Amino acid sequence: MPVATPQQYAEMLDAAQKGGYAYPAINITSLTTASGALKAFAESGSDGIIQVSTGGGSFASGTALKDEAFGAIVLAEAVHLLAEKYDILVALHTDHCHPEKVDSFLKPLLQASRERIAAGKGPLFQSHMFDGSVVELDENLAISKELLKECAELDIILEIEAGCVGGEEDGHDTSGLPAEKLYTSPADMLQVYEELNGLGRYIFAATFGNVHGAYKPGSVKLEPTILRDGQKAVMDKYGADAEMDLVFHGGSGSSLEEIRETLDYGVIKMNIDTDTQYAFTRPIVSHVCENIEGVLKIDGEVGNKKKYDPRSYLKLAEQGLCDRLKVACDDLLSTGNSIFKK
Repeated sequence: MPVATPQQYAEMLDAAQKGGYAYPAINITSLTTASGALKAFAESGSDGIIQVSTGGGSFASGTALKDEAFGAIVLAEAVHLLAEKYDILVALHTDHCHPEKVDSFLKPLLQASRERIAAGKGPLFQSHMFDGSVVELDENLAISKELLKECAELDIILEIEAGCVGGEEDGHDTSGLPAEKLYTSPADMLQVYEELNGLGRYIFAATFGNVHGAYKPGSVKLEPTILRDGQKAVMDKYGADAEMDLVFHGGSGSSLEEIRETLDYGVIKMNIDTDTQYAFTRPIVSHVCENIEGVLKIDGEVGNKKKYDPRSYLKLAEQGLCDRLKVACDDLLSTGNSIFKK
């Protein structure tokens, strides 16, 4: 089954850390975006991570339900089925879950995995993110420790964040934060390691000036050396085996040089959303503009069914997303890296 088992997911992360590459982790909201992601990973020969946010789950459940957890379950089950047709491995992950949504989003998904495991299957999701960056670090880690213990019982990896990613995503707006909040300190990274080590496997979204959303290159001051310095603080005290698996959020607009530099400091996962959203939408806009008289019934005419059939432009959108995600695989050096047949 090309949705990774817990053991395979751990091997994927180990391979990326050892090999100096990272996996694109793309947010999906539909069968179309899921199919585009799977196609991209397969054509790149790259394992990858497919993730669902709270907003993505709400959208996937439909406007009548707007149920974040239920929609995430629907998408995850669909990916489990679709992925069987591809010859690479993907892991399923949930994106930012803030403290106020732990009970309504994260806990129901853990229960869904618990029920799957009881039925002789693997967990529904291979990892989840708890984003406690909105509270003080001590409170963040207190919640993280309890969630990590619960995840570990299910062979699920927990992603945590210390320091805030700027900008706005899924209604969570941190654009007014002071700049220093966007940078995780070595002391923070050391505290994260000391409090979480030994409780279960986790990955860590340390922040180094990251901002969600679209921005032009040069308008955001990334400082990847923060990751280097934090890793050094941990490994100087606890040895080379203490190196952390790090996550890069808010990478849209980052230069290739900045992206590649983070790989040297232990980044094994980079979230991809803004760029693939645009790559998905751009072909739809072109289709509508180029076929406006067919898409719309102008002046009482009948239009052209082939042009306003949603399949005509959603196929283009799927390919646009696929093409952009393949660029991400190249940028992160995951192209050609799959443990599926090894």
